[in-house]
Amino acid sequence: MGQGQAEPESAGGPASRPARVSFPPPRRAAWKRNLPEARGGKAPAAEPHSPSYGIGEGAEDMDGTGGRGERGRRGARPAGARGRGRARGAARSSSRGRGAGGSPGGAATLRALRRDGSTARRGRPARRASAGGSPPAGPAAGGGEASSELRSGASAARDPAARRRAVVPDGAVAAPVASRRPLSAAAGGLRLREVLSRLILCRQDVSEAAGLVNRVVSRLIQAIRSTDGSFSSIERLGAGSYYEHVKISEPNEFDIMLVMPVARLQLDESDDTGAYYYVTFKRNPKEKYLLKFLDEDGKLSAFKMLEALREIIKREVKNIKDVEVTVKRKKAASPAITLQIKNPPAEISVDIILTLKVQQSWPPSTQDGLKIEQWLGRKVRGEFRNKSLYLVAKQNKREKVIRGNTWRLSFSHIEKAMLINHGSSKTCCEADGPKCCRKGCLKLLKYLLEQLKKKHTKELDKISSYHIKTAFFHTCVTWPNDTDWHLENLDHCFQNYLGYFQYCLQKCQLPHFFIPQYNLLSLEDKATSNFLLRQINHELNNGFPIFWESC
Repeated sequence: MGQGQAEPESAGGPASRPARVSFPPPRRAAWKRNLPEARGGKAPAAEPHSPSYGIGEGAEDMDGTGGRGERGRRGARPAGARGRGRARGAARSSSRGRGAGGSPGGAATLRALRRDGSTARRGRPARRASAGGSPPAGPAAGGGEASSELRSGASAARDPAARRRAVVPDGAVAAPVASRRPLSAAAGGLRLREVLSRLILCRQDVSEAAGLVNRVVSRLIQAIRSTDGSFSSIERLGAGSYYEHVKISEPNEFDIMLVMPVARLQLDESDDTGAYYYVTFKRNPKEKYLLKFLDEDGKLSAFKMLEALREIIKREVKNIKDVEVTVKRKKAASPAITLQIKNPPAEISVDIILTLKVQQSWPPSTQDGLKIEQWLGRKVRGEFRNKSLYLVAKQNKREKVIRGNTWRLSFSHIEKAMLINHGSSKTCCEADGPKCCRKGCLKLLKYLLEQLKKKHTKELDKISSYHIKTAFFHTCVTWPNDTDWHLENLDHCFQNYLGYFQYCLQKCQLPHFFIPQYNLLSLEDKATSNFLLRQINHELNNGFPIFWESC
């Protein structure tokens, strides 16, 4: 991991340097309105305060108002449309001899627009062609020269290289016309929709991989349940990106939770994160077989249970003859037993996670988390909090003496429900309902991190897709409405999401979505956060070349 690296400077506002980002500017000043303290609630301890998105070089004003005041923030009528209307009106007046002073400025503007090819006679294509860009300033009252943006747009249209960059390859989905604008040479032709189209899983590959995994896991569960009664009550629960329908590239990773219902437990925090607990029984458990997993202090040992489960799985794997399966070496502090299944020409990784399921109230550390009232509704939040509490066998590395008897809270079942039913309206992304780009944005950032980790494995070892997912949930709360995530606004929405994640990296603060006091980006890992931030800034300011290197 890179060490001793200085924290990158955050860029100033739009006036401090010219924008080089290829995205259209955001249109909602949503962050400050949606802070918990702005809504009258209590701000989480680790929640960033007074953020200014746009960490990378050339980032734009995240309010998207450019200092235009409340009307600009409301977005009732895009300023770009008003500017273009003035430009066209002045151009027509000047060309007919009615401009102020008969100045040729309006005619020059109209000629530039026509050279750009964006003004059909009915005007509609012209309005769509530049709606995503910054609003061009219209000619001055005295018939002044056309704006520099219109000139640059016209020159870009005349540049054959620029036209070649705008071409979308056969079979790809072009970005919506409304989001196009002249791109700088550094930014290149960013086509997020094309990237997403390459991340879609092949149905046949999914079917084959899922069938193979189900066959192996079903065999193992049958053996686990029948061995000495220790795990006879386990239930299977699919978790992770595949079952949340956000898996990208190929179906080569599966997470399977083996859930054990247990009686009421006593939970004692093992540190100040509110995520790790010691587990003891309040009374003699009905499940007498669990008593052999207690340590000398009477605590239920995650290490002992996980080792017993691992031994059963290793024995049964040897009896599987029709599929080549191996159990990978145990990783330090990992809650998973990882299987490697041969599926020529590739392999499938299956993480089996031992989980306790307890029907009791969630701990106090979760009280201020899951703030989804404005997004999914107060009723849904109440339903989630009434669900069972899950604990996974996860070692707490902060313990002074590592004994392997800690358990970590898990909300995989809630996260899965939120991602599947992610809209503020119940019909969002259903077959006959409106489509949003929430999952598209999540897949894009997951892919960006995946590609960066391939290039910088050691430096980014401590960053996982869970950081990406947590930032996604916070972004969904910040922009809670389905109208904030229109499918055609993919570029704009991805910029909002990426901007929030950059801000978290800069501040080394990413509050756990369910346990706000638990910071997933500790200051101990500041060098890692800074390194990832610099890599993202480089990609952002150069049109994400890493997306195209893997083509």
